[in-house]
Amino acid sequence: MRSYDLIVIGGGPGGYVAAIRAAQLGKKVVVIESNHLGGICLNWGCIPTKALLKNADVYNLVKNAGKYGIDVDNIQVNWTKMIKRSRDVAKRLSKGIEYLFKKNQIDYFAAKGKLLNCHQVLAIDSDGKQIEYKGEYIIIATGARAKYFPGLEIDGEKIISYKEAMIQEKQPQSLVIIGAGAIGVEFAHFYNTFGTEVTLIEALPNILPSEDVDVSKELEKIFKQRKMNIYTNTMVDRIEKQKTKIKIYIKNGETIEADKALIAIGVKGNIENLGLKECGINIKDGWIQVNHSMETSQPNIYSIGDVVGPPWLAHVASAEGITAVEHLAGLNPKPMEYSNIPGCTYCHPEVASVGLTEKDAQEAGYEIKVGNFPFRGLGKAMSVGDTDGFVKVIYDAKYGEMLGCHIIGAAATNLITEAVIARNLETTHQEVLKTIHPHPTLSEAIMEATGDALDEAIHI
Repeated sequence: MRSYDLIVIGGGPGGYVAAIRAAQLGKKVVVIESNHLGGICLNWGCIPTKALLKNADVYNLVKNAGKYGIDVDNIQVNWTKMIKRSRDVAKRLSKGIEYLFKKNQIDYFAAKGKLLNCHQVLAIDSDGKQIEYKGEYIIIATGARAKYFPGLEIDGEKIISYKEAMIQEKQPQSLVIIGAGAIGVEFAHFYNTFGTEVTLIEALPNILPSEDVDVSKELEKIFKQRKMNIYTNTMVDRIEKQKTKIKIYIKNGETIEADKALIAIGVKGNIENLGLKECGINIKDGWIQVNHSMETSQPNIYSIGDVVGPPWLAHVASAEGITAVEHLAGLNPKPMEYSNIPGCTYCHPEVASVGLTEKDAQEAGYEIKVGNFPFRGLGKAMSVGDTDGFVKVIYDAKYGEMLGCHIIGAAATNLITEAVIARNLETTHQEVLKTIHPHPTLSEAIMEATGDALDEAIHI
């Protein structure tokens, strides 16, 4: 039996970050990961999807080069090469984590881990080799996987998940995407850009239903202009596989035919075969229960990332990993706080937000000041030729606190950090407005939207 200060089960953005932080604090660490280091995010999610989306951006830019005075003829898309680039990026980054492990003297065993008791883990690799590890502390970071409902079972061929959507050998001529959250919307943008007929189906009233309604409606309008078929307030009953097509039966009686269907209706935690019940670790609704220091019901066992429930975001998993490690190391870190987590969707235009929506703020009883500024009012947006979207800010009228910021437009996922920092520092609307923003930049839209909330906007 091998002994460690910390055993980490799972090597995704929560697990590997926790391991590195623990090593920095002088802990002897082993990571047990059954697939590839980096988890879903690096191998099948965040990173390779962004590589694909960059391909879409480049294609759009070249296709529209004429408006910049550059004539480009006979554009050709090498679909196989695009998919390969995405996979190569993921492989390089996974290798990079292996390097970081060696640098920080972290042991790594490619295997599945299972709790034997509160201090022992059994690891079994793909060849059946077994090793028992003993640890003073254990972190469970096993992530989540795609969820489906009866009648919508994924077969990996005609009915696919995000994994298969990333590695299609041949571009489908038509694709139905069931679920219009971030994953569904990003793939809708990608496939539509390259000419696939895309139908997006969402059970709730708006696409990107967790976003401010003004942002959701703006993105829906833009997607419809791009000839996407969008169904909201729509439930799918079942999918019927035919010889060359699939048929989607909607509960209102309508049917839709397509080459493939992508199921993007959420995720479920990887809690099976971990020995959780035997160790008395509490589970609720399929998620491991933790406190704000990421401790489970067993005080030496922590859990982080997607397996503890929403928000299912890589940056949240990493933050939880650092919180857990610093807590077990006795550093008394600030407990996890989820009210200032930025959410990002990497379609075009991008969508990013933090804090309360306008509706949430009103329902919470705040008296609010709301400001909007369109990107078409910015010299920078005009000069780069990307003027879709706007910035919307929500302030508390009494104290001036920024309650929320919602952006749809170019570079939204980078711009949102200003709002995250402002909220973290309890910055007021006057402080945002009086901070001199560089010109010409897209960041001026946050200042201008703040000015609009105070009736002091200059450029609208």
